[in-house]
Amino acid sequence: MSAVNEKKVAALAAVKYVKSGMTVGLGTGSTAFYMIEAIGEMVQNGMEIKAVATSNETEKLATRLGINVITLAEAKRLDVTIDGADEVDENFQLIKGGGGALLREKIVAHNSDLNIIIADASKSVSKLGKFKLPIETIPFATQLIINELNDMGLSPVQRMNGNDHYKTDENNDIVDIDIWDCDMELTELERHLKTIPGIVETGLFLTTTNLVIIGKGDEAIVKNR
Repeated sequence: MSAVNEKKVAALAAVKYVKSGMTVGLGTGSTAFYMIEAIGEMVQNGMEIKAVATSNETEKLATRLGINVITLAEAKRLDVTIDGADEVDENFQLIKGGGGALLREKIVAHNSDLNIIIADASKSVSKLGKFKLPIETIPFATQLIINELNDMGLSPVQRMNGNDHYKTDENNDIVDIDIWDCDMELTELERHLKTIPGIVETGLFLTTTNLVIIGKGDEAIVKNR
């Protein structure tokens, strides 16, 4: 079964948790795209929600589909957020940020009562790290951060967009690092990275997820924390 079909299966299972009157966090990425489309159809059929987008791209799509998008400050608290992941392990730990929206995604997740992760079967792993870990950095410090990450043996590579440095919605840089052979525990690594001045956020989502829905073939596999 194709990954596209599995993404749709997971997305359609997740939107069943969205009810009229809720405030909903909308994730970013290829799997979240199908979730937003499904919610857009639900709204067109009469469901009333308010939504907070995790990226400019998501906001544009949601608005085009007729979803009422508000700011996080206006929302104050979200009932549920549905988002994708680049990797998810058996302990509900994630790597996110392949789409560059990790900062807003982590902020939205932190302010949600229920966080649902949707993914195709290829994203379910026994160990995080085959997918490079994105780090969002302040441009003023990026090169020095790269030097420090090199000294840690993490093989940092600044993300590019053609010939230019990739820029996030917050106009920051992304540095992708290799944590596969890192001897630190993930919580220790996250803590250490966040002590380096100029690192705004990492793509390690270790404690935010409540529910994981994996599309496997035509089946949605739901895992509760």
